[in-house]
Amino acid sequence: MVQDAITIQPQDSAELHGVSQLLRRGSPTLVGPQGERATLPAPLYSLLKDVVRSLEKGRSLVLMPEEQQLTTQRAAELLGMSRPYLIQLLNAGEMPYHLVGKHRRIALHDVLAYAKRRAENRRAALDKMARDAFQAGLYDNVAIPEGGSDE
Repeated sequence: MVQDAITIQPQDSAELHGVSQLLRRGSPTLVGPQGERATLPAPLYSLLKDVVRSLEKGRSLVLMPEEQQLTTQRAAELLGMSRPYLIQLLNAGEMPYHLVGKHRRIALHDVLAYAKRRAENRRAALDKMARDAFQAGLYDNVAIPEGGSDE
């Protein structure tokens, strides 16, 4: 199950839509085959809504445990980069990994932590660029497009 993508087939889309409608009503209860009921914890309910929403949009999903070990190819795909570039990052110590024989393996939680750091660093760099441009007066004489506002 870990490596298999889950995709909803066209013939199942009506049932998925029904599930989506129920989830929007805010009733986080699971009913078993003999009518037994269990209330879903809020994080699981939220995850289920996100999964159904993604599947409704035609996206495929892969569910992996956080401690899942990834090959360098799979980690590079998740990060949206080439495998050689990922190997450079690993060799530079940007992410921990371990060897299985001669092959590198990276924990999913380390890949996700790197992706979060990278996004935060990019956001901080863009904020700094905008702040520097503002302080340099580059926004002083900028015309606001018609219909726009400065707020």
